[in-house]
Amino acid sequence: LQLYNLSICLHITYEISVEAISTMVVFLSCQLFHKEVLRQSISHKYLMRGPCLPYTSKLVKTLLYNFIRQEKPPPPGAHVFPQQSDGGGLLYGLASGVARLWTVFTLGGVGSKAAASPELSSPLANQSLLLLLVLANLTDASDVPNPYRQAIMSFKNTQDSSPFPSSIPHAFQINFNSLYTALCEQQTSDQATLLLYTLLHQNSNIRTYMLARTDMENLVLPILEILYHVEERNSHHVYMALIILLILTEDDGFNRSIHEVILKNITWYSERVLTEISLGSLLILVVIRTIQYNMTRTRDKYLHTNCLAALANMSAQFRSLHQYAAQRIISLFSLLSKKHNKVLEQATQSLRGSLSSNDVPLPDYAQDLNVIEEVIRMMLEIINSCLTNSLHHNPNLVYALLYKRDLFEQFRTHPSFQDIMQNIDLVITFFSSRLLQAGAELSVERVLEIIKQGVVALPKDRLKKFPELKFKYVEEEQPEEFFIPYVWSLVYNSAVGLYWNPQAIQLFTMDSD
Repeated sequence: LQLYNLSICLHITYEISVEAISTMVVFLSCQLFHKEVLRQSISHKYLMRGPCLPYTSKLVKTLLYNFIRQEKPPPPGAHVFPQQSDGGGLLYGLASGVARLWTVFTLGGVGSKAAASPELSSPLANQSLLLLLVLANLTDASDVPNPYRQAIMSFKNTQDSSPFPSSIPHAFQINFNSLYTALCEQQTSDQATLLLYTLLHQNSNIRTYMLARTDMENLVLPILEILYHVEERNSHHVYMALIILLILTEDDGFNRSIHEVILKNITWYSERVLTEISLGSLLILVVIRTIQYNMTRTRDKYLHTNCLAALANMSAQFRSLHQYAAQRIISLFSLLSKKHNKVLEQATQSLRGSLSSNDVPLPDYAQDLNVIEEVIRMMLEIINSCLTNSLHHNPNLVYALLYKRDLFEQFRTHPSFQDIMQNIDLVITFFSSRLLQAGAELSVERVLEIIKQGVVALPKDRLKKFPELKFKYVEEEQPEEFFIPYVWSLVYNSAVGLYWNPQAIQLFTMDSD
């Protein structure tokens, strides 16, 4: 309640607000010193059941508005407390001490990086966001659901005049436009990306509002930039960005609209100059780049799965793919094909070795082969989905397919891919025949023209129907095992002016992210 009241006159109570929020973070930080996720503590008891409970929605709303406002701290030299010529008593001495300490925090002490960190330009917003994430991820008691999570799940737009159902406790209203703007602007920090994930995943009002926006590029571009600079981000931040894309691609309207948004001069994309490209094609390029990075570096199956799921969700609505995006789809398949052949060769050699010697333990290439074949199958399904649902919209993909048609030859009779290859083989054969009839040494423009004309003549009834490719993000059964250590690692690394002895931390290892 004190935080709520302080927010009304924030310009003169900035330091006190930060201290109040920091105090709450400290109350809850006992979690840092336990390996297991805490399900009961004195802090839990008072926040979940005690006198604090009626103020749940006010606290969550205040923390969200602090994040939205991104209010800067008072400038150095600004005095909240009246100055006195002499000592002024104990109270003034304490106040002066707080002010001096605050100057160290905001200006950055010796060796401090606070001043250079964009998320710390507003310590109040940063601290509020961290507390909000901690509260949202408190574990439910045996008989009491987390009220702060309930508040986050149910708040509505200030423009929504419909009454709250009596069954929804702790509901409130907030300005969605202001929240959306703040989220778009703050995605450079892990905690802002985690908040965006939390809201998209848990609050259907927010999700519906965001998907209806006509300026989704403002939200999607920062997420793509996180994925593009994957080598500079910690794995948790990359996961959150990727899952946000997966949640967005569950909506067919989003998948259609992103191909209608034309972007110019994407300066952070350095592989190739992109003077003009659709948001959809850029999304495909970045996700494919993430897959390729993962194949050569981290080899994380979870990352692969989510990247491919996002592409699969989009595939039926691919529209006017940029020629470079079409090339990269086929190039990724080429890379997978080479990797498949290499693992297959290693497996064959391993089998021969096992026949000649029973003493030497050999690598299990069968499992590697199984994984790579699953990924290849998924890529074939994505290509097939585009060809069967939006062939006439994507001449560049057909061109790339024809240019690299030899790649697909080895999979035509493979038992794992035979069914899905039928449509791809039909398209390749049909257009190859038309190009052959047109003569030799055709220009790129002429080939594309033949493809566009051929789309009309292609016998669509010969294309085999497959179930629609759709994947939905679902949290693990015990998501707190992932999110609570993640949230507290953000608090440990990002909270302003708070220190915990690293040697006493039990929740996560201190030699990793």
